[in-house]
Amino acid sequence: MDFTWTSEQQQIRDSVLKLCARFDDAYWLARDAGHEFPEDFCRALADAGFVGVAVPEEYGGSGLGTTEAAIVVQAISESGAANSGVSAVAIGLFGLKPLLVYGSEEQKRAWVPRIVAREDIACFGVTEPNTGHDTTRLKTRAERRGDTYYVSGEKLWISTAQQANKIMLIARTTPLEETKKPIDGLSLFYTDLDRRYADIREIQKMGRACVDSNQIYFDAMPVPAAHRIGEEGRGFRYLLTGLNAERILIAAGLVGLGRAALRRATAYAKERVVFGRPIGMNQAIQHPLAASWAKLEAANLIAFKAAAMQDRDEDCGAEANAAKYLAAEAAFEACTQAVLTHGGMGYAKEYHVERYLREVMIHRIAPISPPLILSYLAERVLGLPKSY
Repeated sequence: MDFTWTSEQQQIRDSVLKLCARFDDAYWLARDAGHEFPEDFCRALADAGFVGVAVPEEYGGSGLGTTEAAIVVQAISESGAANSGVSAVAIGLFGLKPLLVYGSEEQKRAWVPRIVAREDIACFGVTEPNTGHDTTRLKTRAERRGDTYYVSGEKLWISTAQQANKIMLIARTTPLEETKKPIDGLSLFYTDLDRRYADIREIQKMGRACVDSNQIYFDAMPVPAAHRIGEEGRGFRYLLTGLNAERILIAAGLVGLGRAALRRATAYAKERVVFGRPIGMNQAIQHPLAASWAKLEAANLIAFKAAAMQDRDEDCGAEANAAKYLAAEAAFEACTQAVLTHGGMGYAKEYHVERYLREVMIHRIAPISPPLILSYLAERVLGLPKSY
């Protein structure tokens, strides 16, 4: 198995890193402190064609694969943009899969190029307060009357909704008790986020302050039937098509974030002198950093193995989930150790590692938690009984 990137793939990485160098740690610190969305960063990525790297050329993209999208995400995160940079452009990079696979030709030609060019900004409306990972039990309803659905309900942890004018939304169109299986009766829509019917409230949170997270309350928001993706009642199945790519790209981004933290910790360990010697001479400093490097590189291998499998249309559910789990744990350890290596200064914002630690927590928890990944692997890989 060859893990060497092609010259084109290496050029993508180098180009993204060069672009991101214009948006350094000071830029992200200022955006985090001021809760200011990084629209100029998003615009630069879109103008350079990186948002649509995995979108077919006929819809305004570059026509490349999950591997190239993972390279882009990893370079963004590794540059120091961390989770803020990734989350700001996430839906264009890995949120369009259900639309690209199941949308009509008319829908794809009308909607996808506008997202790639950032003429439209979309958010992703799945999570709800009382369902967690059990998406089949969501409560948001879309009731059809004529050629229009009316959406009522509540969504939680919706990123970029303050910026968005569009939303990819899943809602129940058939009551749960009237379906044969819980996965039936859910429909997927891509439509206008109409603030006359959607009350969007930002959630104040631990990290990634410059990219908003929100709670949305829908009160009979009208959605044209023409904005439904695919068949009514099959939206959950459509949603599944994008989950592996999402986990792969998140894993790649987490490795990038861990590398950024490790880079800063290593530099500090070389420069900081205590008792007449740099602290990097001490094995108590060296060994945890070396272990973090090894764990990040191992997670990176399975992430790009999963990406290659996805690009070959192979089943990569186990690999994609394992990559997300391993990358999240390795990145969390690297970010924690970066703060500890800095000692008291690790707590100071000017050294940036405290921001990395706050941001790594988001994707350690979401979009799927470590225990649920382990339950999935135990059942699907090891053949153990379902535990939930």
